[in-house]
Amino acid sequence: MKLLIDANILLDVLQNREPHVRASSVIWKLCETERAKGYVSALTFANLVYIMRRELDPKKIEDTLQALSLIFEFADFSTSDLSRAAELNWNDFEDAVQSVTAERLHADYIITRNVRDFVRSKVIAFTPTELITRL
Repeated sequence: MKLLIDANILLDVLQNREPHVRASSVIWKLCETERAKGYVSALTFANLVYIMRRELDPKKIEDTLQALSLIFEFADFSTSDLSRAAELNWNDFEDAVQSVTAERLHADYIITRNVRDFVRSKVIAFTPTELITRL
């Protein structure tokens, strides 16, 4: 099973966000134990660095991202992906980029807490709890 993991799922675990950390941690564990292949968009990678730099020093950010790369595969996006995302004409361009990236990777699902942002996606979006329930 291939999953594109949205930033909010990673941040739930990294920042111990209640009440979401438990379900998001299960998604991490699925990827860590290779029961699922977890992808993280390069766009998410950039957003994580931006968010973490408010709280962490550069060395801690580097260590965190290195640890993430042991569990998840970071997926690049191309100019073609950006063009396709723009053509979708969604209100949130970032979500469109995530959707296009998931489609190109042939992901089975997008895992996010903002499922409604992906209602027009060709790749179905589930919350961590929804995916866990389906397993």
